[in-house]
Parts: sequence; C-alpha cells; structure tokens
Amino acid sequence: MESQKVYDRLLLAIVFSFVIIGIIMVYSSSSISAADKCGTGTYYLKKQIAFAALGFLMLFLARCIRYQLLKKCVYLILAVSVASLILVLVPGLGKTIGGATRWLHVGPVSFQPSEFAKLGLVIFLAYSLSCKEERMQSFSVGFLPHLLITLLMFGLVLKQPDFGTAMLMLMLFLLLVFAGGGRLKHLASFFAIAAAGGYLLITATRYRMDRLTAFYDPWKDASDTGFQIIQSFIALGSGGLWGTGLGNGRQKLFYLPEPHTDFIFSILGEELGFVGTCLIILLFGLLIYCGIKICLKAPDLFGTYLALGITAFIGLHAVINLGVVMGLLPTKGSTLPFISYGGTSLVINLTSMGILLNIGSQPSMKTKL
Repeated sequence: MESQKVYDRLLLAIVFSFVIIGIIMVYSSSSISAADKCGTGTYYLKKQIAFAALGFLMLFLARCIRYQLLKKCVYLILAVSVASLILVLVPGLGKTIGGATRWLHVGPVSFQPSEFAKLGLVIFLAYSLSCKEERMQSFSVGFLPHLLITLLMFGLVLKQPDFGTAMLMLMLFLLLVFAGGGRLKHLASFFAIAAAGGYLLITATRYRMDRLTAFYDPWKDASDTGFQIIQSFIALGSGGLWGTGLGNGRQKLFYLPEPHTDFIFSILGEELGFVGTCLIILLFGLLIYCGIKICLKAPDLFGTYLALGITAFIGLHAVINLGVVMGLLPTKGSTLPFISYGGTSLVINLTSMGILLNIGSQPSMKTKL
C-alpha cells in the first residue's frame, strides 16, 4: 500500500503541475489577443483560474467518494451524456462557434457535452464489461451492446461536427472491449469497417480533405489550409533549446490562430524551447505510467477498466494534440489536457483524475488476500 501511495502522490503532483503550467501558458499565449478582443489581457486567465478551482474541487470530491458508487448511477450518467449530446443540436440551446455546434447553454453557463460524454462512455463500458466477464466472447452479449451505445454517441458527436472526439470514442471502445476479453475477430472486423467508414467520411467532406492535403504538404497552400500548421512549425523551430523566454513568443501576435487552445503547445515550445516540450511529454508519460499502475492494482474489474479508460482518454487526447501540433497527424480541433484553455475539458479531466486517485486509494485484491 505504501508504494501505491507514492504513485498517488506522484499523480497528484503531476496534475497540479500541469494545471499551473496551463494557467501560465494560457495567460502568456492569450493576453494580447484577449486585450484586443475583450478589452482586458486577463480575460482568459481569470476564467481559466476559475475553471481550475472548480476542477480541483471536483477532483477532491471524487477522490473522497468511493468509485464503486458510480455503479449505482451508471445508467443515469449514460442517459445524461446522450441527452446532452442531443440537446446541443437543438436550435437555440446549442452554441455555434467556427461552424461547429459543440456547446450547450444552460442559463449563463455554457459547457461542452462531448467532454462529459467521453467520461460517461468510459464509466458505462467499465461497468458493463465487468458485469459480462464470462460472456465477453459472445457477439450478442460481449460486443454488440457496447458497440451500439458507442455508435449512438459517435453519431451524435459527429453531427456537431467533431470528427476527432467521435474517433476517440471509437478508439476507447476498441481498447476497453479488447482489454475486457472481446473476440479478436469481432474487433478486427469492426476496425476494418471503421477504417473504411473513416476514409469515406474524410473524402466526402471538403474541409476534412483540405486538412488531409495540408498534412501531406502544408506549403502547397501556405496562406490557407496549411497556414496554421506552418505557423506551428515556425513557433516550435524558433524556440531552440531553451526557448525565447516566457512571454516573449512572437507567433501568438496574431500569426497562430487560437494559440491558447489547440496550439498552446506550439507557444510553449517557442517560449520554453525543446527542454520545456520534453518536460511536458515526460509528465504525460509519467501520468500514463501512474494510471496503468493504478489500473493493475485496482480491487475489482470495474476499477481496472475504469482506471484504464480514464488513463486512455487522457493519454490519447494528449498524443493526438501533440501529434497535430508537431505535424505528425492531420490538423483537427483537439486541446491539450490540463494545459489548453477550456472550462469543460479542464473540469472533466480533473474530476477523472479524482476518480483515478480514489481507485488507487482502495486496497488491492492482493492486499485483501
């Protein structure tokens, strides 16, 4: 148990470090554009601090409440997840920004239902897989029900449209069902169909094809589809080993669009250099390592699958964002967990870490024996 406490403390220290770095980088990357658009350079900073405070409150609440209680409200969480994804598509309720309707208005507050839905999907899959341990080889019991729920959420998220989050849900489904003992032929067949479907979805939509083309050769259309990734390359390349210094980056001066959200890692690389980017990658690696350790020592199957799912959706999100920023993946709207500006994402991620910490605090099966 003492060694497990070490991993728990390390995980909490990593998360706290991420949030502090995020607050600093949000202010550094957004202060000039915020002053221009909102009249005050601290606009995004104040909101990010408020989101972080709420997120840490949720983290400590989740850390103190036994994760097994989630079993009792798993279908309520699933229903709220699906309902919120439907409501965001209702005219007047959903908020459209940049051609995508991903935010839901509730009074003066707006939030992104897809962020909550990712956690809701993980909780549902963890619960269902743990209940069907002996029947996972069956297509009608171990595969089909989980696929249908995932496809329902996938379709609703794709409708917003949010292709990246929708594909992330499919990846979580494949990973968790594989870990739960699903038959490889079912998973392989679905993967082949999903790959073909993904290709059709990309080629059928102009802006997705433009992103794919820009990924292969961003300089072919450097002033339009390739502009953002080229500016990201310039930012990362300008940082050198130690960076230009915190606050001294130039790409945030109206060159790199939305530098405090999807491409905040580019500004971090410019201002903190190769050393700073390596530190962030190392911290994400340690977070994934701690999550896997907690997963392996969870007291029951529900805890194991839940810890794996939480670790996976944070890790995959980070890998996708870093891949996009460094030109290793096609451009898509994906934030960097804990660091990018975004209230819903930060609160949900911190809540997830609280659940993970609670799983890690429970006596393992070996300890009980």
